[in-house]
Amino acid sequence: MAVIALQSVRGGAGATSLTAAFAWALHQLGEQAIAIDLSADNLLRMHFNMAVGQPRGWLRAAIDGLPWQQSALRYAPGLDFVPAGRLNDDERMDFFRHPEKYSHAWPAQIEALKKLYPWILLDVPSGDTPWTRAILPLADRILSVVTPDANCHIRLFQQTFPANTLFLLNQFSPVSKAQQDLHQLWVNSLNNFIPLTLHRDEAVAEALMSKQPLGEYRPHSLAAEGMITFANWALINLRERA
Repeated sequence: MAVIALQSVRGGAGATSLTAAFAWALHQLGEQAIAIDLSADNLLRMHFNMAVGQPRGWLRAAIDGLPWQQSALRYAPGLDFVPAGRLNDDERMDFFRHPEKYSHAWPAQIEALKKLYPWILLDVPSGDTPWTRAILPLADRILSVVTPDANCHIRLFQQTFPANTLFLLNQFSPVSKAQQDLHQLWVNSLNNFIPLTLHRDEAVAEALMSKQPLGEYRPHSLAAEGMITFANWALINLRERA
């Protein structure tokens, strides 16, 4: 059993796409997994073919006073997901201002899910906020998703990361000299840098447009094959350590 939080160092680094792709890769390897969207942006659901106008989600249920379990959905046998749900502007502002109203129930909910799923994947929004500070301690491991650019590089060395953080390189282009240099610098300077890279691949963007996880949309793409490799690595290094 492992509770894994995926969080981008900056917005746009790809944590949400990777959460869906990771869940699908685990599913392909015969593992049971549930992916939970913990961002009010409510985007993870779009990788699992959910209707745009469907308001269902755990945050929607919390506001309406309904059991959060009713918001869980099954995408494939052994692969479930929980969207955040659609909110109006006032509800979103209340969530941002008073995250403690919504975070206090999650420790018990995670404990309940551990009895059902060997893999629990948390899609956590980027940034250091009261909400993320309440959610990240629930994870056994935090996968901090970085892209090889100056923006991420600056943030890596001006932010503090929990001790159980692992760094995962995404959107790597081996033809870029600048990205090669950053990759080598991070390998030599960052503790807990995962020895795998996920390559930049147009299939990732196309998969979201098709409302599918990456590996389902194009299983033989470079990024999808990289994700299967990463999932195999996770079976050895994340589950046992957790």
